Amino acid sequence: MENTLNIYGSTVGLAEAGRRSTTEMVMTRQAQEVQAAMVIAKRFPRDEVDSYNRILRACQRKSLAEQSMYEYPRGGTKVTGPSIRLAEAMAQNWGNLDFGIIELEQKDGESQVMAYAWDLETNTRQTKIFSVPHIRGTKKGNISLTDPRDIYELVANQGARRLRACILGVIPGDVIDSAVDQCMKTLTAGNKEPLIDRVRKMSKAFEDDFSVPLASIEKYLGCNHESFSENDFVRLKNVYKSLRDGMAKREDYFELAATADNSEITDPFKETKGKTGKKSEKSPDATPKAKGEQNSEPAGQEEIDPAFIPDENQKTPFK
Repeated sequence: MENTLNIYGSTVGLAEAGRRSTTEMVMTRQAQEVQAAMVIAKRFPRDEVDSYNRILRACQRKSLAEQSMYEYPRGGTKVTGPSIRLAEAMAQNWGNLDFGIIELEQKDGESQVMAYAWDLETNTRQTKIFSVPHIRGTKKGNISLTDPRDIYELVANQGARRLRACILGVIPGDVIDSAVDQCMKTLTAGNKEPLIDRVRKMSKAFEDDFSVPLASIEKYLGCNHESFSENDFVRLKNVYKSLRDGMAKREDYFELAATADNSEITDPFKETKGKTGKKSEKSPDATPKAKGEQNSEPAGQEEIDPAFIPDENQKTPFK
């Protein structure tokens, strides 16, 4: 009778036993799935020639080619490389690859995340474990995130960068180089007009439609307009579509001058008033007027410095 379980007693032991059983069952299931995937990969190995051709065919799609590379300025130069979208497309077409992002733990305002890419056929594996603090950096300082959606997007963004590095570490380098070259050919194919001319038309459209000057566009892309690449042109097209559709405001992308906004415009002739007015009576060029002769100039009108007269024939290089 002493070994009889009291069903009306505490259920803490039963709950703990149930959790252990569930954990062991999940681990066993995952191990079986991995073993099955490796067996299938060995029975049906990839045809590298066919996989290579599938990757090149995928890079011939213009929608993928436009998202295939990332670029950002650093130290006066541009850092560029294959994007996560191109890495995912190569992994899908290379075959027999297991890749993804797993959030291991979330506590104390940060998440422990693992990104991995595993070639099941050759048993080559790339794994990166990192922590993501729930903080978003802004120009006004760091902001702590509490919304689950903001935390998820932050973890996914940070995890995508590590996942890209894992995938590119598993797929052969010559395949990656060929995919990048094919994407560049896809972007330039069908464009009879030189890139510099397309950039000029795009900058003029920004200035005419949204009053965004060329200097703001150059600051946004981090380089002079003569150094714009095809990827920069694609970025400008996406920004233009967002502004045209009302999905964002121009201030979200560009730093504009004070007069470029709808603020009050100051009088450019304010400083010249009183300094370049009527000629003094003591000036040798001033001719004395006859007694009783009226002044031909209207009251209050002053002479304007020619340096402040705008030149109508002056044009920007993009007009």
